[in-house]
Amino acid sequence: MKKYQVAVIGATGMVGQRFMLLLANHPWFELKILAASASSAGKTYEEACGSRWAMTEPMPEKIKNMKVYDAEADMKFIASEVDFAFCAVNMKKDEIRALEEAYAKLECPIMSNNSAHRMTPDVPMIIPEINPDHTKIVEFQRKRLGTRKGFISAKSNCSIQSYVPALQPLRPYGIQNVCVCTYQAISGAGKTFDRMPEILDNIIPYIGGEEEKSEKEPLKVWGTMENGIIVPATSPNITAQCLRVPVSDGHMAAVFASFENCPNEEEIKALWKEFKALPQELELPSAPKQFIHYFEEENRPQSKLDRNLEGGMAVSVGRLRKDNQFDIKFVSLSHNTLRGAAGGNVLMAELFTKLGYMD
Repeated sequence: MKKYQVAVIGATGMVGQRFMLLLANHPWFELKILAASASSAGKTYEEACGSRWAMTEPMPEKIKNMKVYDAEADMKFIASEVDFAFCAVNMKKDEIRALEEAYAKLECPIMSNNSAHRMTPDVPMIIPEINPDHTKIVEFQRKRLGTRKGFISAKSNCSIQSYVPALQPLRPYGIQNVCVCTYQAISGAGKTFDRMPEILDNIIPYIGGEEEKSEKEPLKVWGTMENGIIVPATSPNITAQCLRVPVSDGHMAAVFASFENCPNEEEIKALWKEFKALPQELELPSAPKQFIHYFEEENRPQSKLDRNLEGGMAVSVGRLRKDNQFDIKFVSLSHNTLRGAAGGNVLMAELFTKLGYMD
């Protein structure tokens, strides 16, 4: 298999830094171009990051001296040098939308970590184990854009990847209502503890836009393709509250669900244990061997203990039990900058690559 040449647009931010670690030794992808804002352009990556390197792992030696390009001014050059690009920029939503579409029209597929295009009807929003069939909508998007190769695919919001994977195997039982409260790590805001002193000894009960995304995005992920667009599912009804908590990495969710025909607890645990999907069948490099892990211990999963399970790409579940308002309740956990952001994006790119969309 050939090595695909890739760019990271927005390379100096927290998600961009996570991409550096994931792509430094990737078996399929070779990191060729780093791009960021005009203020970073022309510097080496090490100079551009300066003291803002936020990963616990050291910066890979091979990228320290790579030149950083201007994501906007050098767009044509960047698009001509790579097979596709990851995008994780910090810009206004309309600016991101324009930037990503411009790259796509230059025949550079975009694997987006941003929210700008998530609800665009012909842009797939992929969780590879849940809706890999949505990759097919790209052919309709290409017709709209007038491209042969270029397209945009978006990764879903990090918050929904803490609980939607656990609900996926239960959908045949007719999920009717879901109530979820997410407890989200500070890295989801691009912060570390030294950059967010207000979170110490504190919980902040509001994250702008997060609850709307948590309620609407799962319905697009579970949607159907009709007449060249993705039509969101009409059920289940989802209500969400999202809180920022003093945790470095890992989004936890407390989930309550009701069903048309509720399976029993042992059936649910078996469904979680046995659940496999296309990424596992294709043995994609970033895919966890077992996507969903259930813990029988009453005090698990825990963010600090379980967020890095299977390289941070698995989902941990625990405390499944009956509820006196809904049918069941449980807690679940995912690593928000791995499964929920850069890692999920790399897995999405592996899926598109394996299916031939990057050629």
